Amino acid sequence: MLQAPLPDEPAREALRQAAAALDKAEADGQPPAISRALAQVALCYRHLKAMGSAETYFEAALRWARSAGSTDQVVDLLCDLCETTVELAEAQSAHRPGSGRAARERARDHAFEASTLAGRVADPHWEATVLLRIGDALDRCGDHDDAALLQTRALRLMSGHRAGTVLDPAVMPGLGRVVDG
Repeated sequence: MLQAPLPDEPAREALRQAAAALDKAEADGQPPAISRALAQVALCYRHLKAMGSAETYFEAALRWARSAGSTDQVVDLLCDLCETTVELAEAQSAHRPGSGRAARERARDHAFEASTLAGRVADPHWEATVLLRIGDALDRCGDHDDAALLQTRALRLMSGHRAGTVLDPAVMPGLGRVVDG
């Protein structure tokens, strides 16, 4: 009689495959490939709700991305780290109120660095996506004002306005609701 696979068995298989891809990338010695493979392992751990392991692998992926000099990859990994540490903080706080403070601080640090580097990414539309991602994470950390500022910056990019210009309410009718909400 065959036993049904455990609910997380597909995720565990994905982790095994990601680990094998990491082994190959490390054998090949190419920093961008190693960074991508580490990030894939981290995503698998995140899917398994092993946020501490996910954070560790994302941090390693970030170190390799920095050595490869890829700003886009660094920014993407900072977003992943920010989102992961927010999830870790939420899980820790759910288990023991107040225990997620250190993870929230790390999330804020990652968000700040990502927002600083976002202007250097290759595509302005992706820059807006990055700003929305980290804005959402900051909002989950309770930093509603900073989140609103990032959302405003993203909306300016999406509407074609440069930073520092006044937005026409007719062009962006929902902006007041985002900032005021």
